[in-house]
Amino acid sequence: MSQLPDLTSFDAFLFDLDGVLTPTAEVHMRAWKAMFDELFEAWDIQPPYTDSDYFQYVDGKKRYDGVASLLRSRDVEIPWGHPSDPITADTICGIGNRKNEVFTRVLNEQGIAPYPGSLALLDQLQGYPLGVVSSSKNARDVLAAAGIANRFVTIVDGIVAEDDDLASKPAADMFARGAHDLGISPSRIAAFEDAHSGVASAAAADIALVVGVDRGAGAEALLSHGATLVVSDLAEFVPALSTRNHNA
Repeated sequence: MSQLPDLTSFDAFLFDLDGVLTPTAEVHMRAWKAMFDELFEAWDIQPPYTDSDYFQYVDGKKRYDGVASLLRSRDVEIPWGHPSDPITADTICGIGNRKNEVFTRVLNEQGIAPYPGSLALLDQLQGYPLGVVSSSKNARDVLAAAGIANRFVTIVDGIVAEDDDLASKPAADMFARGAHDLGISPSRIAAFEDAHSGVASAAAADIALVVGVDRGAGAEALLSHGATLVVSDLAEFVPALSTRNHNA
């Protein structure tokens, strides 16, 4: 493995949530698949939904944008609707709300824990301004369930994005807002992302170091979408930081 950059040369850090801090991406993937499998069968949509659809059309995007992107890939156009639409509504928002109901049920039943390597990195970065930039509207619930919500100065999530009309990843808006909230120039920030749209968003926001975390999206794809480098787990940064912190 090539030598990793010195994280202590940065002033602040922004983290995606699902797939970077917590394995909620797996819960999201199961929830999306269950919902789309049922929808595709009911509407006779072909070809069937696959995990590759998740990475290409859904992963990292705001929920409703993900629904629209996936259906558009199958030449299906339906009304957008409103976020208050019931789960029975055949609108983008109604379908997105169906998926969220499944996700919430799984989270409540099974709980969530941070990736051990990610928790270890957070421990080493105590004292630095930290933020979460997540397209999920469930971000605060997940962070609370994982017991790490109090570690972050700002949480720019799907609710903030909707309320403040921030464009979905891969646009720069959400990471730019995270940097603004931390009060740190993007040129002094490192970001951690596992989604194609996420690394593209961080790169578009001029974040100095964009670390791709390969949880299945593919190292080459992450690099091609804007990652500076790719690791398989955030634990890879811990030994060097642990040594520096011990000697400080």
